[in-house]
Amino acid sequence: MQRSELTHFYNGIDWSQPWYAAVLAAARRVLAHSSWRDALNAEAKQRGLNNHRGLPLCFITQEELPEGVAYEAHISATGKVPTRENLHDFFNALVWLSFPQIKCQLNALQAAQIASLGIGKSRGPARDAATIFDENAALLVIENSESGRQLLAQLQQHQWQAALHDSAPLFGVKVQVWSFGHALMEKLVQPYKGITAHSWVVWVEPEYFNLSSEEQSTWIDVKVSSQLQQHNLSTNDYTPLPVLGVPTWCDGQDVAFYQDKSVFRDRRLP
Repeated sequence: MQRSELTHFYNGIDWSQPWYAAVLAAARRVLAHSSWRDALNAEAKQRGLNNHRGLPLCFITQEELPEGVAYEAHISATGKVPTRENLHDFFNALVWLSFPQIKCQLNALQAAQIASLGIGKSRGPARDAATIFDENAALLVIENSESGRQLLAQLQQHQWQAALHDSAPLFGVKVQVWSFGHALMEKLVQPYKGITAHSWVVWVEPEYFNLSSEEQSTWIDVKVSSQLQQHNLSTNDYTPLPVLGVPTWCDGQDVAFYQDKSVFRDRRLP
């Protein structure tokens, strides 16, 4: 990427970090052009991306969002995504380009909830769960095997050392983490140990890990969008994952690193 052409809000992004792998290909294509918004729209048009109503996807300025119209409802009704000149919205646009089917399904869920319940002080449980996914999810891809199931159980029980330190050799071989939430990516521009994602489990067969990164991304997009269509989304669906605890995502991941109770907390008893 040619950093001399980037506007100021890109300056702090280290694209070599593993948590940006999910959007790196899209970022490279967009940032190769002098106008990031024009590049976003050219990419969406070239790939024929649509919203859940089949309307062409495009990225507009925030000022083009009509007053009093909900953000998610506007995307659903028009295919136009209001996008401010900041990291939060830029990462959101990159996720649209990288996982368009998941984003379509999330938008469909959010818009349906707005149509049903309106916009009040509370989003309601289903819309809240969709918003959490959209903003802060990490996709936890796990081989459907005994070792994979054991690792997930350890994470759910907050057995952090066993799941992340002792099982580090499984990552990249039988386990993979993809950042999805654009708020999560924004926080990781200036990473700190306490950043915690809401992880969503995606079970895969061993053959998945033989695919290229592009093939994996496409497969995940189809799989997770299908999961969301067939499942009544709830905030109980997520497992907390301190992302700098993911093996190789941070230096100094020794035993003491995972004994920091301010980050790697014990599981609350019911």
